[in-house]
Amino acid sequence: MSDVLVIVESPAKAKTIGKFLGSKYKVIASNGHIRDLPKSQLGVDVDNNFEPKYITLRGRGDVLEKIRKEAKAANKILLATDPDREGEAISWHLAKILKLDDNSKCRIVFNEITSNAIKKSVKNPRAIDINLVDAQQARRVLDRLVGYKISPILWAKVRKGLSAGRVQSVATRILCEREQEITNFVPEEYWNITATLKDNKSRRNIEAKFYGINGEKTDVKNEQQANEIIEKASKGEFVVADVKTQVKSKHAPAPFTTSSLQQEASRKLNFTTKHTMLIAQQLYEGIEIHGKGLTGLVTYIRTDSVRISEEAQAQAIEFIKDKYGDKYVPEKPNIYKGRKNAQDAHEAIRPSNVNNTPQELKASLNNNQYRLYKLIYDRFIASQMTETKYETNTVTINSDDCTFKANGIKTLFDGYTVVYTEGKDEQEEKETSLPELEKNDTLKLMKIASDQKFTQPPSRYTEASLVKLLEEKGIGRPSTYAPTISTIIERGYVEREKKMLKPTELGFVVTKIMKDNFSEIVDIKFTADMEEKLDEVEEGKIEWKNVIGEFYVPFKNNLDIASKNIEKVDIPDEVSDVVCDKCGAMMVYKSGRYGRFLACPNFPECKNTKPIIEKIEVKCPKCGGDIIKRKSKKGKAFYGCEHYPDCDFVSWDRPTAQKCPKCDSMMVQKIGLHGAYLMCSNKDCAYVAKTIKNESSKEQKIDE
Repeated sequence: MSDVLVIVESPAKAKTIGKFLGSKYKVIASNGHIRDLPKSQLGVDVDNNFEPKYITLRGRGDVLEKIRKEAKAANKILLATDPDREGEAISWHLAKILKLDDNSKCRIVFNEITSNAIKKSVKNPRAIDINLVDAQQARRVLDRLVGYKISPILWAKVRKGLSAGRVQSVATRILCEREQEITNFVPEEYWNITATLKDNKSRRNIEAKFYGINGEKTDVKNEQQANEIIEKASKGEFVVADVKTQVKSKHAPAPFTTSSLQQEASRKLNFTTKHTMLIAQQLYEGIEIHGKGLTGLVTYIRTDSVRISEEAQAQAIEFIKDKYGDKYVPEKPNIYKGRKNAQDAHEAIRPSNVNNTPQELKASLNNNQYRLYKLIYDRFIASQMTETKYETNTVTINSDDCTFKANGIKTLFDGYTVVYTEGKDEQEEKETSLPELEKNDTLKLMKIASDQKFTQPPSRYTEASLVKLLEEKGIGRPSTYAPTISTIIERGYVEREKKMLKPTELGFVVTKIMKDNFSEIVDIKFTADMEEKLDEVEEGKIEWKNVIGEFYVPFKNNLDIASKNIEKVDIPDEVSDVVCDKCGAMMVYKSGRYGRFLACPNFPECKNTKPIIEKIEVKCPKCGGDIIKRKSKKGKAFYGCEHYPDCDFVSWDRPTAQKCPKCDSMMVQKIGLHGAYLMCSNKDCAYVAKTIKNESSKEQKIDE
């Protein structure tokens, strides 16, 4: 019999927390939600003030029985689910099932899974925050009404298996409208003119770009204009008209929020938002560390706050002093201001202990865990360091009435960049030093040339840039970004092209239906305003059922009109060149949960399906057949022989045509901290190569 029963969501979290508490405590996991709205029906009584109809989730009977049994044997129950709306709601449902008093101090919260944090929280339990619970209920009911009321209309008018949602429909609209911008874009011609000039004193060359006429910015729109400028400038003398030197500084970036972590992991590690959150959850809940046991490595991962505790800041500053010296410690500790409407209940994402350096933990982490932990760790340390200082030089050069400019940039003090530099969606200006020039210096023209260019359309969104926009517009919350992107891809509204998100024809069709019939649902401002109302529910300012009521009346009216007025849309499937081996029809491309696949168009009479075969132009080392890229049941890519099951060759890593120079085994491609590399597939051979060589010994680009 335990004195105190502690209930958390996950078994991993239970193991880590159990390590810090004594024998008087028993820690068990609920494995997420025990109760929720039913899947088979709406589960919201719209005629009874939107009362939710919660049921015990199917398959959770054994878990619930164990929880009840342990609760009956305990003298005290503490609910230690995550410190956010969802976690508060799980605790509330557990309290209802266990019939705990509404005002009992049964709830404990902590921002990091460390010994101090857990022991402190156990000493300071509180009552369940019903405002947090109501905010979660409001979101759950709102999303259920939108999804379960609109989706059947989409099934009837477009295709089975489709869905609509407050955030997913807005995200799809954003992607569709960007694609429309790209389609409608009309490129305009322009010309760049570059003069290569030699400084007579230093004998160094510099490149100066044409700026304008008589110091006024002038666009060069055609070849004739470019030739006229080149002819005029070439005849004149290139003289320095002005030299401007400025010393600038750049402040260290703030520690990660959920959004900024997802963006940076996408840019730097090529992680999807879903994968980032999966790995981050593992780091938060605890990983077995050699010599330390189960250890929570980072603070809570769903946050939009950039605040950190004074204790963590002091530890970071001490660490920076010891490792980098006093000049890397700012005179005053860095304080960061969060964005408007940010929820400041939790700290930013940071390492739980700065002494757990990535290098020390590397042997205990898998590759992806190490890479993400290092990203979080380095960003946090950098956030507490001095700013970087750099010098910019702008030299204005005239020849006749043609004005050219040359720019230089030089780092004076590296500051926080000794640890970390931010990833960028756009290419950054490279560091370029200019010779010391003075006004009236004459430069010798070595070469002058023009280059035809065309204006480019806006680029498609990546997961990183979409998350950034959703956050800026106030659409969704940290916990919703990853599932939103996963959902619109699984529904077939959007597909990935390399790192870009491209809407499909289905995405355009559904977005048009939503805009024409449910304009508020896909309106950015309406969706952002609804998020603010949910925040007000959390703060206890408004009643959650009133929020639902205000939304539902006009929504119900739109539903009635839409179900009558929307005409059926027929989206023809894309026909492949693969013949169905069961009925002879030409198979068509379909989209499913794990991406595209081939299906027989005669469904349901013929239910034949096939994976899409993607050959990688490498022969099987066992039988000589073609190796093809496949997907597991969980959607993970792997490589196997086309003659499976007769040939059992399989590899998680991408095979290559190269042979290991040490043992003659097949070399496979791996992705490491610094990009792609080649490794021998023979586990007994440790050979690693840097590049792929083809028959003519030229380097080939490694497929990442």
